[in-house]
Amino acid sequence: MTARLELHSMELLLAIAEHGSIGEAARALELAQPTVSTNLRRLERQLGLRLVERTARGSRLTPAGSAVTDWAREVLTASDRFEAAVAALRQERAGQLHVSASMTIAEYLMPVWLADLQRREPDLAIALRVGNSEEVAGHVLSGTAELGFVEGVTVPDGLRTHVVAEDRLAVVVGVDHPWARRGEPVALDELLSARLVLREPGSGTRETFDHAVSSLGHPRPRPALELGSTASIKTALLTSDGVGVLSSLTVQAEIAAGRLASLDVAGLDLRRLLRLIWREDHNLNGPAALLAHRATST
Repeated sequence: MTARLELHSMELLLAIAEHGSIGEAARALELAQPTVSTNLRRLERQLGLRLVERTARGSRLTPAGSAVTDWAREVLTASDRFEAAVAALRQERAGQLHVSASMTIAEYLMPVWLADLQRREPDLAIALRVGNSEEVAGHVLSGTAELGFVEGVTVPDGLRTHVVAEDRLAVVVGVDHPWARRGEPVALDELLSARLVLREPGSGTRETFDHAVSSLGHPRPRPALELGSTASIKTALLTSDGVGVLSSLTVQAEIAAGRLASLDVAGLDLRRLLRLIWREDHNLNGPAALLAHRATST
C-alpha cells in the first residue's frame, strides 16, 4: 500500500504554484530553499510524477502538477474544516456557548432565557453578541455563533429557522407631538410624509416596516433620520417632532409613563415573527439545544 502523503508536502506544492518559484515558496513557508527542493523531489518520487519544471523565469507546474495541485487544495480545505469542527467540539465540551441576537431580542427576551439556562447549567460560560438581524445571520453562517435570534422578514440561504414568538411594531411619537392626542388613525400617506426616525437597513425592525409599506404598493420609506439603536430613536422622539417605528416590547415602559404615545395607522400590518436560526449543516446539541428549547417555550 502506498504511503499517505503528508499535508506539508501539499502545502509546499501550493506555495510553489502561488509564488512561481521554489525560492519564493521557501520564503513564504519560512524554510530553507534546499529543504523545499528536497521535499519536492520526495513528493515527485512518491507520486511517480514530475510536478514542477524550472524555467529561466522561475518554476512552473507541469500539467500533472496543476492537476495534483487542484486535488491538494481540496484535501487541505477538508483538513481545515476538520480542524475547525474538532475545535468547535472541544469548545462545546468546555462548557461554552456562543449566541448572537438582534437588539430587541437581546435586550428584552434574552436575559430571561439566559438566566434560566444558567440556573440549569451553572458552569456554562455564555458569550452573547448583539447586532442587527443581518449581522446575526452572518455570525451564524460563519460559525462564530452556534445559534442566533432575528427579527427580520427574510433569512439567508444556508440557515434553518424556528419561530419563537410574535411581535408587533409600534408607530410612536413624543407626547408633545400634534398626533399624540389624535383621536383617529393616521393615514399611511400621512405617515410616509412625516419626519420618520427609523433603524438602519439590515435591522429586523427596518426590514419589517419597509416590507409592510411595500406590500401595500407604496415605495420604501425615506427616513429623515436613521439611527443604529432603539435607545437613540426613543431619545430623538422625546426631543423632536419625529415619528418612530419600534418594537412594541421596547416602548411599553415609555407609553405607560406618558412619555411616548402609540399611533394607529390605517391598513398597516406591523406584525412580525421572532425566529431562532442555526446552520443547515449543524444540529443543535448540548447547551445550544437547551437554549433553543427555552426560547421556543416562550
